[in-house]
Amino acid sequence: MSFEYEVVIGLETHVELLTESKIFCACPNRFGEAPNTNVCPVCLGLPGSLPIFNENVLKLALEAALALNCTIAHYSKFDRKNYFYPDLPKAYQISQHDRPLARDGYLELVKDGKLIRKVRIERLHLEEDAGKLMHDEAGERSYVDYNRSGVPLIEIVTAPDIHSPEEAHLFLESLRKTLLYTGVSDCKMEEGSLRCDANISLRPAGTKSLGRKVEIKNMNSFRAVQRGLEYEVGRQKEILKAGGTVALETRRWSEEDGATIEMRSKEEDEHDYLFFPEPDLPPLILSEEFIGAVKSKLPELPVDRYFRLMEEQGISPYQAEIITSSREMADFFEETLKIFPQPQTVSNWLLGDVSGLLNSMGKEIDEVAFTPQHFAALLELLAAGTLSGRLAKDVLEESFQSGRHPKEIVQKKGLVQISDEQELLRIVDEVIEDTPNAVNDYFAGNKKAVGFLMGQVMKRTKGQANPQLATKLLQKKLKQLEK
Repeated sequence: MSFEYEVVIGLETHVELLTESKIFCACPNRFGEAPNTNVCPVCLGLPGSLPIFNENVLKLALEAALALNCTIAHYSKFDRKNYFYPDLPKAYQISQHDRPLARDGYLELVKDGKLIRKVRIERLHLEEDAGKLMHDEAGERSYVDYNRSGVPLIEIVTAPDIHSPEEAHLFLESLRKTLLYTGVSDCKMEEGSLRCDANISLRPAGTKSLGRKVEIKNMNSFRAVQRGLEYEVGRQKEILKAGGTVALETRRWSEEDGATIEMRSKEEDEHDYLFFPEPDLPPLILSEEFIGAVKSKLPELPVDRYFRLMEEQGISPYQAEIITSSREMADFFEETLKIFPQPQTVSNWLLGDVSGLLNSMGKEIDEVAFTPQHFAALLELLAAGTLSGRLAKDVLEESFQSGRHPKEIVQKKGLVQISDEQELLRIVDEVIEDTPNAVNDYFAGNKKAVGFLMGQVMKRTKGQANPQLATKLLQKKLKQLEK
């Protein structure tokens, strides 16, 4: 008997908020500092210490929730989530349980210029991060760094609306892009500021009831999330096809083994944690005015910008996807268009040579001294015929490295394109006279010889010859000699 299964995936994503200090104390919220240096009695859970809520955490969390189209709760509260683990000094985590900050949102997934799915956001709540365990290579000792304890988090929980590992990858990319646009987090998975767990189950195609879900942890990149889910799809299919039952359990992804590995089992009615209201923090009571003030500061979000740029500027879905991949890149594109309103030319250069230089330097567009004003000036010189394409690439690279204006570079180095017909004709005559073998090859039927001759023309002009005009003059001269 042949079985067809539908994959059902829900994601739980933890996002560290980009604040100066922690959620309940004044300790710095900074990554990478010496262990246990950014700590105090509050984040170490010492007796008698009391939490004080950081208002900026609330504003950033609200921005994230509004960007994800959530309904904001006018009343929410904090709870104690009780569990015992070495990285949790109080033996409980301050979180939000039954009254979260926001519910019922969604994130739109787009691909190839089309909306392919809306993934529902069930809830977004606030909580504090735990410390970090570090294990020695021999596996004999573990150390705890409490610098991360008390760092502000939002947890974003999706509905089971994702139906393939590829969609899960796309969701995370879209979520990261949205959060970066708002500026609420730097979303650096390598630093732990964006972490994702996945719940996955399979059910017979066409049915509505959910299968028995498995939770996957320890996925520290979008690629790892996709690979972990792909492995789990295959594993669960084999179990179901053999007539078995998928065990309720938590598994971890092992990059070395390319497989998920069992961590712990679960019971059907198991409740992992004991929650009760946090007695040391008052509830969050938000007015419409406060929520509206936060909402008014939201930027245009990536999906909206993606469709607008395609419609207004006539660029392709691929171009729009790359340009809107970051708020800074999209801003750079639109600022350039204000000066040089040719979207296809700007897009081609931005996605080609400009992106190539950024990749080689390992930098983002806002981390270099090359500005939209520089870029527009370069394209104007190219459009006016002052620079050839080759010279424009050279000027672009120097402007990138030095921050100098393209016009200044052109003037200082004398890089103006040679478009004087008589001057170019003189150089063509010299090349033909000095390279008789190449000319004879051309007359013998080797049409590729014209490429060599053109190379000599460009060499003698140090790349400054107008290539279209020089090619035209060279071909005309060769035809005259051939007769």
